[in-house]
Amino acid sequence: GSLKMDEKKIVSYDEPNKELNLSPSDFEPVIRTKKTLQTTRVSIGFWEDVRRRFKKSKRALFSCAVLGLIILICSFGPILSGRPADDGNLKEKNLSPSFSHFFGTDELGRDIFTRVCKGGRVSLIIAIIGAAIDMSIGLIYGGLSAYSGGRTDTIMMRIVEILSSIPYLITAILISLIFGKGIFSITIAMTITGWCFTARLVRGQVLQIKNQDFILAAQALGTGSFKIITKHLLPNTVSIMIIALTFDIPSFIFGEAFLSYIGLGIQPPYTSWGVLASEAQKTMLFYPYQLFFPALFISLTILSLQIIGDALRDAMDPHLRKYK
Repeated sequence: GSLKMDEKKIVSYDEPNKELNLSPSDFEPVIRTKKTLQTTRVSIGFWEDVRRRFKKSKRALFSCAVLGLIILICSFGPILSGRPADDGNLKEKNLSPSFSHFFGTDELGRDIFTRVCKGGRVSLIIAIIGAAIDMSIGLIYGGLSAYSGGRTDTIMMRIVEILSSIPYLITAILISLIFGKGIFSITIAMTITGWCFTARLVRGQVLQIKNQDFILAAQALGTGSFKIITKHLLPNTVSIMIIALTFDIPSFIFGEAFLSYIGLGIQPPYTSWGVLASEAQKTMLFYPYQLFFPALFISLTILSLQIIGDALRDAMDPHLRKYK
């Protein structure tokens, strides 16, 4: 309730010992209506606000569930099937999907479900490692380029443009000739120029904040350039890096699948989703399920990450906030 007092009952704070005598009639209830009700917004942090806005996207939450299910299947799928990935049985070759073989068998009698799970591990590991390398190199390179400015920035960006102009397929072929075909060479081939896009993103973000007051204050206090970059500039690029990561991982998954499909990627005894698709394309007219399941996992993983990236971008964009 609110306090209703007469002018005679005004208390002087210069007399701390004087008691304030109040009666129940001095109080009256306040009737809250839409006009008198004032809504107060609780101050929350940036990441808490991002989390709340991200949870409002049903598509993003569904995509997270799908992506989590794919990871669980790839992790524990072989345990559920109880069948080896590389040992085949010619008596059971080219079997259709059933309860004994969830995704059927291939031309050598190997269980496709187990091979899809095993191949998913390789594809996801390559994508995560490659994306981490891209993020690390791009973060450092772009941050140093933007903070240095001047001629140093110009030279560093010209190097990025030269590397970006090299055709992706030529790079993969050269790397495979030098290091051979395998997980190592395919990771190097996709990361040797993949960090250039990340470096441009970081550079643009650092250029926007390097002349702000808190950076100028740190410079005025004598803070070293390395500490300014690591403690002030790079942490402010975390949001854009997270968004870039959700788009970078799908590109690595697709790139690995493409290189493996044309024979420049993973080699036996290892397998991946791209290798499975490459093997299945020979018999796709007769046994389409052999191509359908690895292609389905590739598509669902890429689509889920794309939707999650879009939702994160909207959640972290301050211009899209709606206050009611």
